[in-house]
Order: sequence, then C-alpha cells, then structure tokens
Amino acid sequence: MTEDALSKEVLQQGKRLVKPVRTDLMLYQLRGVRLSDRIATLLMWAAGILILGILVTFLSYMLIKGLPALSYHFITGMPSDIRAGGGVGPQFFNSFYILALSMAFAIPLALGAGIYLAEYASNNRLTDLIRLSTESLATVPSIVLGLFGMIIFVNTLGMGFSIIGGALTLMLLNIPVLVRVTEEALRTVPNQYREASLALGATKWQTIWRVILPNALPGIITGITLTAGRAMGETAILIFTAGTTVSRTVPDFDVTAAGETLAVHMWYVMAVGLVPDRLDIANGIGALLIITILIFNLMFTIPAKIWQRKMTGSSH
Repeated sequence: MTEDALSKEVLQQGKRLVKPVRTDLMLYQLRGVRLSDRIATLLMWAAGILILGILVTFLSYMLIKGLPALSYHFITGMPSDIRAGGGVGPQFFNSFYILALSMAFAIPLALGAGIYLAEYASNNRLTDLIRLSTESLATVPSIVLGLFGMIIFVNTLGMGFSIIGGALTLMLLNIPVLVRVTEEALRTVPNQYREASLALGATKWQTIWRVILPNALPGIITGITLTAGRAMGETAILIFTAGTTVSRTVPDFDVTAAGETLAVHMWYVMAVGLVPDRLDIANGIGALLIITILIFNLMFTIPAKIWQRKMTGSSH
C-alpha cells in the first residue's frame, strides 16, 4: 500500500469515528434545548395562571362581600355618621368630579410635554433633565404629594379642604405617567408617516396634529384610562387636601366645598367611623369601586381598539 493510499484509509476511518460522536453530541444538545424550552414555557404559563388566579380570587372575594350591600339607596343616598343604612351618594359624585377636574388639568399639560419630548426635543442635557424630573416625580409616594398639596393649596393659597385643592394635587400624581405614556405612544408611530406627510408639503404641526396624534391616540387613551383608574382609588392625597366631609346637597359643583371620595370614605368608616354597619359599607364601596373602574376601562378601551383597527385597516 502506498503512502497516499494509507493516508486516505486513515482519514476515512477517522471520519467514521468522529461522525457518530458529533451526531450524538448534536442530538444531546438538541434535547437539552428542547427541555429548557419546555421548562421555560411551563414557568411562563404557571406565572400567568398564578397572576390570573390572584386577580380572580381578589375580585371574586370583593364582589361576593360587597354586591349584597349595593342598592339604589346605597349608591345615591346620604351618608350617616351614627345610624346604620347610610349611603355614599355624595362620595360617589365627588369621586368622578375630582377625577374629571384633575384629568382636565393634567391631560393638556401631559400632551404638550409628551409631544415636545417626542417630536421637538433634541438629545441634550435639558431633555435628559426633563425626563429625569418626570420620572422622579412619578416615584414620589402619594402621601408626600398629599402633604405638599396641604402645605401649598390648603394652607398657603388658602383653599382649605376643597375639591379644587384635591384635584390640583391629584394632577401632580397623574402628570408624570401621562407624559411618559404620551411620549412612548408618539414614538411608536412609524417615521415613514412623518416623512410622507412632510413630503406632501405639510408643516411640522400639521403632521403632528393630523397624522401622528390620530395614530398614537389608542395608546394615549389606554394610558389615560389606567391613570384615571389609579386616581379613582387614591386616598392619601385626598385625605390631606379634599377632606373627609361632604356637602349635604348632591350634586354640588362648588369647587371650594370639601370633597370626600369613595376611597377616602372607606378609610374613614373603618378607621374612625361609628356606624354599626361600617363593614358592610366598606365592602359595598369596594365592590362599587371595582365595578366603576371596570366599566370605566371598557368605555374607553373598546372605542380605542375600534379606532386603532380603523386607522390600521385591520379586520382581525
């Protein structure tokens, strides 16, 4: 056998030995990857089911406890400090009134700031400072904002415990989240939309108003809905600014009147209330808040989804 033939024979034998080893190694690695994928998928499903289970358990408990207490008299009636059977009519009205005022103050400011950060601001220290300030304000505990509102609006400006003081302080809680949501919603709009609009001769503002904002509207509405739901259940801020008393007339649109809300009334009856049925009142308020927030979310989420499908031309 020549030297070349011997070399070829050795190479062929080596290939026969190496190929099965490589094949087995690849199969082993493939099985490991599949096992890891199955474990990760199982963990994700378990986490999702656990969160859903906690939510369903919480909602079911609150609704089972609170629904028997709900009635027309309870939702529209006047509260009682001593006797059983009082309602939450003024608190129910004040919850929506303060929320509407705070969102009316917060939305224009947040939209303006979000548009500036997304469309006009350049990457410089001023922009970074604005974002840092916004994010820092979003992390401030609500009780600190309540103390700030009491010092500024209640005492310094002489508003006293009032609906307008509570709404202005609640605005400080809503603005940071709304600014961030608006900026992110505007950034999700493809740049091709901006370029096409500008190429057709539209100005910067016309592009923002007629092209960018309509396409970003579903995301902005979702952010407003989540912020409003959070503000609806806020307690600490309104205890220090809107007070724990209500007007004896419903509805009372006087912004200088005290404006106890549902969440504050729940805290009040359980903390210092003297009514014998305070537990039933608290359970009823909890169920009423949950139902109100769910309806509120559906009222805005469903139209936002329909608008998004209309804008994108999707039929799914």
